[in-house]
Amino acid sequence: MILLADSGSTKTDWCVWEEGRSPLVIKTRGTNPFFQTEEEIAGEIQTALLPQLPSREIQDVFFYGAGCTPEKQPIVERVLREFIHVKGHCEVASDMLAAARSLCGHQPGIACILGTGSNSCSYDGERITKNVSPLGFILGDEGSGAVLGKTLVGDVLKHQLPASICERFHERFHLSSAEIIDRVYRQKLPNRFLASFVPFLQENLSEPSIEYLVVTAFRSFLVRNVKQYDHWDQLPIGFNGSIAYFFRDPLEKALKAEGMTLGRIIQAPMEGLVDYHTGKI
Repeated sequence: MILLADSGSTKTDWCVWEEGRSPLVIKTRGTNPFFQTEEEIAGEIQTALLPQLPSREIQDVFFYGAGCTPEKQPIVERVLREFIHVKGHCEVASDMLAAARSLCGHQPGIACILGTGSNSCSYDGERITKNVSPLGFILGDEGSGAVLGKTLVGDVLKHQLPASICERFHERFHLSSAEIIDRVYRQKLPNRFLASFVPFLQENLSEPSIEYLVVTAFRSFLVRNVKQYDHWDQLPIGFNGSIAYFFRDPLEKALKAEGMTLGRIIQAPMEGLVDYHTGKI
């Protein structure tokens, strides 16, 4: 029996896999050692995860999470070993390695995350060999939901999109310029606020100006991130994340325009992680 975890700051997806049985999926609140104390992480494991586990006897545990830097990994490992009897291997790693393993398996490639934020790395089939810092939605995060939303809002407020689309935007959201500025510059979590406009882009993707906005954002991600990796023009480029999953067509156009080869697109890494850790890829 193995236990897998894919954790972000808001939620954690767990999967209990055992030969001959259907995988058991468990959901708990997010675990991020960058923002949470060891006691807080322990509390969530004890109260939310353990009651749902079929057994505390687990052969191997693989925990992938946001904030799981090399300095923070021992914190999560200590908590897991405190409450779970791990008979074999207990590994804590970054969400970027989760993306690489789920997308590339044991083969070299370039792995990318396009969600609320964005990230990428080159991968040699076993480990991450290079990671271009995403820099967050103010300085970077090209192609992410936050930056797509930021571009849309800016283009609407500066009348860079056709009048019909600007009118559609205002009719949908009923937000004044002052309210938007307040949410972006004065309120908490402006990245999530900006990413909340992504459904509008998806609904209007048939509009040439919206498609151009999205394709341009993806090309920016590819140029400013992926093209910094060796052999980008030879390796498959895979994607995790809802933005990549739901905007597959404009993403494929961006890849073709930049002379790149598309690998796998998976909305969430768990499917690929199960395959990786059970020897299917």
